[in-house]
Amino acid sequence: MEEKKLDINSIIGFLLIFGILMYMLWQNQPTPEELEAQEKAKQEQVEAEKKAEEQNQTKITTTEDYTTEGVSDSLQLIHLKNKLGAFAYSETLASGEKETLVETDLFALKFNNRGGYLSEVKLKEFVDFNDEPIYIVKDNNASFNINFGTTESRIVNTKDRYFTPTVTKNGDNTIVSMKLKVSESQFLEYRYELKKDDYMIDFTIRSQGFGDVINSSQAVNLDWNLKTYRHAKSISYENRYTEVVFEYEDGKDDYLGQQEQTEDTAADVSYVAFKQHFFTSILLADAPFKTAAFESKNLVQDEEVDTVYTKAFVAKLPLELAGGEINKTMDWYYGPSDFKILNAYDRNLDEVVPLGWGIFGWINKYLFIPLFGFLGGFLSYGIAIIVMTILIKLVMSFVQYKQFLSQAKMKILKPELDAIRAKHKDNKMKAQQETMALQTKAGASPMAGCLPALVQLPVFYALFQFFPSAFDLRQKSFLWVKDLSSYDTVANLPFNIPFYGDHVSLFPILASIAIFFYMRLTTGQQVASQPQQEGMPDMGKMMKYMMYFSPIMMLFFFNNYASGLSLYYFISNLISIGIILVIKNYILDEDKIHAQMQENKKKPKKQSKFQARMQDMMEQAEKQKQAQKKRK
Repeated sequence: MEEKKLDINSIIGFLLIFGILMYMLWQNQPTPEELEAQEKAKQEQVEAEKKAEEQNQTKITTTEDYTTEGVSDSLQLIHLKNKLGAFAYSETLASGEKETLVETDLFALKFNNRGGYLSEVKLKEFVDFNDEPIYIVKDNNASFNINFGTTESRIVNTKDRYFTPTVTKNGDNTIVSMKLKVSESQFLEYRYELKKDDYMIDFTIRSQGFGDVINSSQAVNLDWNLKTYRHAKSISYENRYTEVVFEYEDGKDDYLGQQEQTEDTAADVSYVAFKQHFFTSILLADAPFKTAAFESKNLVQDEEVDTVYTKAFVAKLPLELAGGEINKTMDWYYGPSDFKILNAYDRNLDEVVPLGWGIFGWINKYLFIPLFGFLGGFLSYGIAIIVMTILIKLVMSFVQYKQFLSQAKMKILKPELDAIRAKHKDNKMKAQQETMALQTKAGASPMAGCLPALVQLPVFYALFQFFPSAFDLRQKSFLWVKDLSSYDTVANLPFNIPFYGDHVSLFPILASIAIFFYMRLTTGQQVASQPQQEGMPDMGKMMKYMMYFSPIMMLFFFNNYASGLSLYYFISNLISIGIILVIKNYILDEDKIHAQMQENKKKPKKQSKFQARMQDMMEQAEKQKQAQKKRK
């Protein structure tokens, strides 16, 4: 192989090329004038980028930001006046800004300058099941419009007209004024006052100089529409508690219910609430609307497909004129459906939270809510549920004792009662009379077992209403449960089971098992205490069916319910099992009860008025029966 050498010609070539390149660089270097121009261009670019960034930032607006630009084309102005009449003036004020943005500690709000209403309401302290921000209003899911006729024989919809926005401060409060102008001194104003740390927004609609603009012979209607967003993991469960609630006639309240589509009207309406389970929008009036019409439409036909909205609500509210002007003071509430927050306003807003009617609501308001709030103040919410359940079961344990004692007495009497029925099998009236006499002497009655169960019913139903409505449980975790206000998931199914769902919740399974063993303990006692009557269904078979049917129903029904409710039923039935075992094995002695009943039989018993009436009714019925037989 030939050895490579660097020859002299190559070296000379490289030197010449390098020299030529250096000469070209020297010849093409910028002059001082060119350097100055480049620096100026760079500075202008930086200033332009800075200006663009400032324009994109939220700012507080003033009237100077929306000065009249004027319409240069006189033909265009004539066209606007022909089309809009006096409201052509508002269009001359329209600018490129479409929305006015305002924030408080609780809200991030957008006001649509075209219509003057709230086009976006974000609750800054909350997120949904996907950790996305909670929006009550967003992306045109709501509208707010006043419809009226004018003296120029036109129909005006305020949602289509341009409002001039002004944002000012009054101490800690932020005031947003949206004015629909027909001149500088004539306007329709929406005035919003946002207060610090308050979900209630003062809202006033007033007009100035509209006496010769509005046709007072025609109705002035306020229309408020809202499609409610889904915020929870189970859209069907959330939808069950999403509804229109309204107050009317000085304190009465009502709701539209859960039908596919329903309408209603009311008089003297003080507020209307579009409730979304754990969040709600409420329009309140200082002076009631004389009439109101409401509409609700279900938007969830298929839970797998309809995943964005739950219901569509409509409220139609007439506005009254005074001297040709509108002057209506109201409030907006956008926030959580939290009993404590709503009740603090002292405006009957606690009725928005479905705690149950009558005694059930009172038990929740004055017992369970304060108790749970106290326990939740120093315990985790899962532990608070367990402790509250224990306290309730201990208080109600005397009721269980009375019920079990009554069943034990009836069980002891059963052989004698069966003997009476066998002896008078052809004379049912005589059998009933002797049965009642024996029960009275022994101090036993089947009603004594029913009454304790009735006492427990209000507590049972109140708690059934309490847990799904407890805002404090929302997104609170416990053990494997991520959210006590929603169902817990230990397994996802690749298919959907009708009435059950596409997931497996563990707490309903545990509650169902506890119910099964509780019913197994009590069923034998109940069957043994009930004498079999001729022609009546076999109580043993019925109770056996119930022993299996009730846990299965619990399993299916509660699989999509709040896990906090299933936790309560699980703990409640465990405690009930323990109480029954203690009563049965350590408190009640059937031999002693039998001896006491035998002693009671020896004592003279005065028949009560109720028993006397019952016996008299039976005797009258028997006489009528015998008379009918003779006529035949």
